[in-house]
Amino acid sequence: MPTHTRIRMFNTKETYPNQALDNDLCQAVRAGNTVYVRGQVGTDFEGNLVGLGDPRAQAEQAMKNVKQLLEEAGSDLSHIVKTTTYIIDPRYREPIYLEVGKWLKGVFPISTGLVVSALAQPQWLMEIDVIAVIPDDWNAKEPV
Repeated sequence: MPTHTRIRMFNTKETYPNQALDNDLCQAVRAGNTVYVRGQVGTDFEGNLVGLGDPRAQAEQAMKNVKQLLEEAGSDLSHIVKTTTYIIDPRYREPIYLEVGKWLKGVFPISTGLVVSALAQPQWLMEIDVIAVIPDDWNAKEPV
């Protein structure tokens, strides 16, 4: 029995064509009843940036990605226990946190926010990663 399930595996050659990278990664990992979601940005799963210059729109796309990945892992947004949000400008905090807050209303996760000098691509204004659980009595589908 495998100890974990990798969700949406990819290689960084395709994700970052402007950089000389060749790393095998995945968007999420389900390990037992815990789901770890890689940092999500304002790019959809086809690689299209949503919201150029718009921190709220990028946060909305990132949360759409988080929701999709959690569902693929057999969980959902209500089971998020921790978020870490990275922003490149403290002035973006309010629009980003207001958007993320809409998605996590009533969830009450612990949260860490960091202002960083840059993210992996210059057009990215924010990134959020999450950890979620799958309760023993949860009836969601198994990972895809």
